[in-house]
Amino acid sequence: MESRNTRTVQCSYCGKEQAVPPGARGTVWCTFCNGSIRVRRGPPGFVKQIMANISSGITSALSGYAAAPANAYRPRSYSPEQGNKKRAVLIGISYVGRSYELKGTVNDVNCMSYLLCTKFGFSREWIRVLTEEERDPRRIPTRENVCAAMRWLVQGCSAGDSLVFHFSGHGVQKLDMNGDERDGFDEALCPLDFEENGVILDDEINATIVRPLPRNVKLHAVVDACHSGTILDLPYLCRLSRTGSYQWEDHSPPSGEYKGTSGGLAILISGCDDHQTSADTSAFARSTSTGAMTYSFIQAVESDQANTYGNLLTAMRLSIRNGLTLAGISGPLASLFRRVITFSSTQEPQLSSSETFNIYERPFCL
Repeated sequence: MESRNTRTVQCSYCGKEQAVPPGARGTVWCTFCNGSIRVRRGPPGFVKQIMANISSGITSALSGYAAAPANAYRPRSYSPEQGNKKRAVLIGISYVGRSYELKGTVNDVNCMSYLLCTKFGFSREWIRVLTEEERDPRRIPTRENVCAAMRWLVQGCSAGDSLVFHFSGHGVQKLDMNGDERDGFDEALCPLDFEENGVILDDEINATIVRPLPRNVKLHAVVDACHSGTILDLPYLCRLSRTGSYQWEDHSPPSGEYKGTSGGLAILISGCDDHQTSADTSAFARSTSTGAMTYSFIQAVESDQANTYGNLLTAMRLSIRNGLTLAGISGPLASLFRRVITFSSTQEPQLSSSETFNIYERPFCL
């Protein structure tokens, strides 16, 4: 059921109306044709909303969207038959009890879920969460369950759909065995049981959630892990300098194998380059840092610095480069993100895509 304060705007491209959060501002994507819609005012920021909850005694909001305040924007529920659904898979793996245990990955997932629901109109029932804290055995982030969740994410998608894949955990590199990597290494995600059942290679990720994307479907992957720069094996990687200039590098396999979509758009925002370790998942490098990339992403989105992909990437890099300061954030929210921070000076979030575009002109929206 929609909020009483929810209003509708008309898309200038297809003419259809859609609901937006009360007082939304900036640019949103039309859920029917993927066109951009300009709106004047936006909902309260994620940080401000949580701090308001805290001040009114609703501190449980920090645990995720399930505890969102009663007056928060509640988008309509999307059915599988509709062509304008939004769907997300959020994975946070702590590897509890192991020498490479991570801290904060579950918090990363909770905050991403809250952000998607309150900022971008995702419905909670269409967000599949996998963490070690889930009671449903199908939601434990084993290799089998992670692969099943990825298949669910793209199953039956059609024009107008918006999909999000978020992973917070460990990433590794493996020797390329099929000759499709220019640097000779595959990138891979580490599910909870990777020591027993293996990692999930970028080849498999690409085949599962990139290749099936039909025309006018967009997928955003936000991957908070080491060696994640090309974890989706997308054809193009954006090289952005500190002065703001950029160019797209062709990362198509030397073999000529096609790694793009079936007409849709896939975009990856990753924690670091392939050869780098990410400050939020660097236990393999004997660091206790965690949560930097996810936090920098949320901070950039909520501070209105992410109106375009170029501005989003620049804001994230600046935040990490400056040590991820918590300026303007205090109390329980700051404690939620504060870690034992030992940032890698070489870590830089990356942007890759199934197609090239002007990163300073294309609006960012999930």
